[in-house]
Amino acid sequence: MNESRGNTSFEDVVGVRFGRRDALRGALAMAALAALPPAFRPAPASAAATTDAAASPAPFAFEEVAHGVDETHHVAPGYTADVFLRWGDPVTPAAPPFDPRHQTVAAQELQFGYNCDYIGFVPLSADRGLLCVNHEYTIPTLMFPGLVDAEGQFNMDAYTPQMADIELAAHGVSVIEVQRKGAGWAIVPDSMRNRRITARSTPFLLTGPAAGHPRLQTKADPKGRHVIGTINNCAGGVTPWGTYLAGEENFDGYFGGQLPEGHPETRAYFDYGIGAGSVSRFALIQKRFDVSHEPNEPNRFGWVVEIDPRNPMSTPKKRTALGRFKHEGAESVLNKDGRVVLYSGDDETFQYIYRFVTKGRFDPSNRDANMDLLDEGTLYAARFDADGTLHWLALVHGSGPLTAANGFDSQADVLIEARRAATLLGATPMDRPEDVQPHPTNGRVYAMLTNNTRRQDVEVNPANPRARNAFGHIVEMIAPDADHTADTFRWDILLRCGDPAVATVGATYNPATSANGWFGSPDNGAIDMEGRLWVSTDQGSNWPLTGTADGLYAVETEGDGRATSRMFFRVPVGAEMCGPCFAPDGRALFLSVQHPGADGTSSYPGFERASSFEDPATRWPDFKPSTPPRPSVVLITRNDGGRIGG
Repeated sequence: MNESRGNTSFEDVVGVRFGRRDALRGALAMAALAALPPAFRPAPASAAATTDAAASPAPFAFEEVAHGVDETHHVAPGYTADVFLRWGDPVTPAAPPFDPRHQTVAAQELQFGYNCDYIGFVPLSADRGLLCVNHEYTIPTLMFPGLVDAEGQFNMDAYTPQMADIELAAHGVSVIEVQRKGAGWAIVPDSMRNRRITARSTPFLLTGPAAGHPRLQTKADPKGRHVIGTINNCAGGVTPWGTYLAGEENFDGYFGGQLPEGHPETRAYFDYGIGAGSVSRFALIQKRFDVSHEPNEPNRFGWVVEIDPRNPMSTPKKRTALGRFKHEGAESVLNKDGRVVLYSGDDETFQYIYRFVTKGRFDPSNRDANMDLLDEGTLYAARFDADGTLHWLALVHGSGPLTAANGFDSQADVLIEARRAATLLGATPMDRPEDVQPHPTNGRVYAMLTNNTRRQDVEVNPANPRARNAFGHIVEMIAPDADHTADTFRWDILLRCGDPAVATVGATYNPATSANGWFGSPDNGAIDMEGRLWVSTDQGSNWPLTGTADGLYAVETEGDGRATSRMFFRVPVGAEMCGPCFAPDGRALFLSVQHPGADGTSSYPGFERASSFEDPATRWPDFKPSTPPRPSVVLITRNDGGRIGG
């Protein structure tokens, strides 16, 4: 179907970009390219062009936000930040108004979910698009009244099965059609594409090498090919063919119970923190999350999910070829040979950075031909050597130690236990790899390493140079001649986070970075229209170490300004900054403000108690006495209508 609600259809845009390269010389082609996500615009034709493009992004030009912590958000002067979508807002036309004291499962399945995270923008035309938003997890004590006792502890006796169902309904993904409105965007409330995908009720297909494997079979699904729901969707990505990817991250926290004695998954689950009598409120209420009842159910989570947002009747798919681990993201780039390369971090201390290279090539003239590209390809883990080279180690059954002698009887086993496979191959354990963001043209890839206070002096290595790393760092990976399929890259450290004024921290910034520009715990990254890097932070309860709430920072990566950082946006107390996503023309920026009032609120001056539904550290964004804090998407525009960042 040719969707042409505005000046240019998605197929026209992709056709101009990939199918008719000669047309790139025309003004119409350049206008069409503006509607594409940055990662899928043309790459330079030569290494020389790559060097020129990399050296010439415009410098950032905005007045910084000051470090600090308070109950609301702050954006750089000259910009406006409007709350665009809040937990409980209607997604589908049938959704009822939000009533936080009288929530129902039926209502939440039609409303915007909790703890918004990654945001993807899928263009439909120059003036319309689909906003896709992950809902990572839920916090019942801020969602429901009566769950915090007099000692400030979670009151499990007051927790009900209905609350568990509402929480699962608040997980997953929201797909919402938006249309241009002036310099910004507005929701299309009656769009038939508006959709909720949840952990509670949405059917998924398992595809790729592990689909149907006995380790994915359960009582409810004896064929191992269908699963209900997706959980802990953190970061993600958008493909060149206009589908949305959501990574399943900390799935272990949903499972409880004890595996039967001698069960073959005991060793594998230990790598992911599952079993050994772990407790989960979901497992106490729903048997599928109890491994003593469904011992294989955890193997059906920890994948990258692919969703076709343009078809609300489509069934989402879990692409097992991309490996099973705690996926922070799934950012892709179109390589110059037509293959698609996807990067992901395994968000836990001492885990790895991964790359997936498709076997097939992207066909710009036939969207349907691309819809299963992610079912065949090669998964790699990264090894960082001291001489500045990076080697991609292929996770292929039968190669090296990935054999039956080590418990890998097939490629399915390698993918199900990707962590163990990467360990045996000698991948480099990193300081919590989160988002891994490829630059669209110059072959550089930025890996956000959030922190790792568990690393000891004897465990330091060149790519993770600090013991007890409380603030994290950013690693830059450089593909030769912008070839993302090369076996060997170069690597460097862009910056080490923390306060550069404290020598013992070992932070490294450009001296031009101000007292408000340095940050801790990089989490998500985004590349804007100018090719510049933006970084959001997730300090958790450690924000008192920096003295500021989380935020969004603009980071220079080239030239004399390299490693200069500037604070652009700051979240309310207890919140995390997630999912920066630029509209295709660069004149609007969508941000996720996750869990306001949650992290570290006992360190907030004047608030030395547990934050709860009845008594939260902030009531952002509504600030109504009867309304708890609501995770929300914020839309930022420049007051003069220009591009974000100057």
